[in-house]
Amino acid sequence: MEHDVAEAPRLTESASAVFAVLAQASRATRPQLASLAGLSKPTVSSAVAELEGARLAAHSGTASSGTGRSAAVYRLGPVAGAVLAVDLGPAHTRVRGCALDGTLLAEATASRKDAADAVREALAALPEGAPLRSIVVAVGDVTARDLQGSGMRPATAKAGPVFDAMAVALPPGVPVHLENNVNCAALAELHEGAARGRHTFGYLRIGVGVGLGIVVGGQVLRGSNGAAGELARLPYPWDDGREPRREALEEYIGARSLLRRAKEAWADRDGPCPRTTDRLFALAGEGRAAARAVVDRHAADVGRLAAAVTAVLDPGLLVLGGSTGAFPQLLPGVRAELERLSWPTEVVSSQIGDLGTVVGAARLAVARGVQTVTEAARMKD
Repeated sequence: MEHDVAEAPRLTESASAVFAVLAQASRATRPQLASLAGLSKPTVSSAVAELEGARLAAHSGTASSGTGRSAAVYRLGPVAGAVLAVDLGPAHTRVRGCALDGTLLAEATASRKDAADAVREALAALPEGAPLRSIVVAVGDVTARDLQGSGMRPATAKAGPVFDAMAVALPPGVPVHLENNVNCAALAELHEGAARGRHTFGYLRIGVGVGLGIVVGGQVLRGSNGAAGELARLPYPWDDGREPRREALEEYIGARSLLRRAKEAWADRDGPCPRTTDRLFALAGEGRAAARAVVDRHAADVGRLAAAVTAVLDPGLLVLGGSTGAFPQLLPGVRAELERLSWPTEVVSSQIGDLGTVVGAARLAVARGVQTVTEAARMKD
């Protein structure tokens, strides 16, 4: 199914402001829009009429006030459009299509190698003719550079081959923005997960790789190269006679090394050695001594990494996520090691899990999409 890539209509400043608050509110009356936008009721009435004329807003029933009078309710119109969020994960690709008010319109999941199929499936489920305003692609390593069309290559080699395979399914002409996958997950935890109500925290992802999403004052800290929180680049090991290697910390603490250590520690009497982290943590939960020892050691390692993060950021809260980090069994050991090495810091497990990255990417895509409409060439009021 083809989707329009229409330029946003030119709007007055007041119409742009009303559109932005309507997208955030999903549905609102004109008095509510006036209050949210900080505009007079006559100005809002004129702005709503302008948005209706451009089909960016539409009437959506009525609401009764306390005085018994009814007020017209408005929602986004059919030309407001949609956005796409793509999580290019290490094993799976998850895709979400959303309206500009955040309503979920489509979702699809496929293996990493079939990313293009997942994108096509989600696009096909979007409302016919809905202009696609923005695309956000979450990847594992990215510098601060946006893509203005699906034909352009991402900024890093890690994103390149996978992105190129997926990009053939993206409609040409739609702004494409790369974002770090850990940053996306941190945003999801901020708005919908374990960090709700906390404006400063760290999201520590431990899985195949390691990474840190840093939120300060409710905003993700990206750094001058878009690489803030790339814990894999911490020098490791620091030890006499051993030279630190690039990304050696990620190699040591990642899921593959965790399973390798389990294999090295496993004895025949312990039964079959677990081949997945899920199985390893399940055995630890059952009280199997060999599994428990490996998990306890991993918890201590994660606690030391958490102590390094705390020493630099003092975030007050650390949310543990990722394919191994999110297991609640790690919490006691991480908390104990962090308390031993640093000052009191709350540590909790992720509440969103594997969906965190695509949920956060969708939130970013919505914000970008609204911005595309409201920052189009405007006429002065």
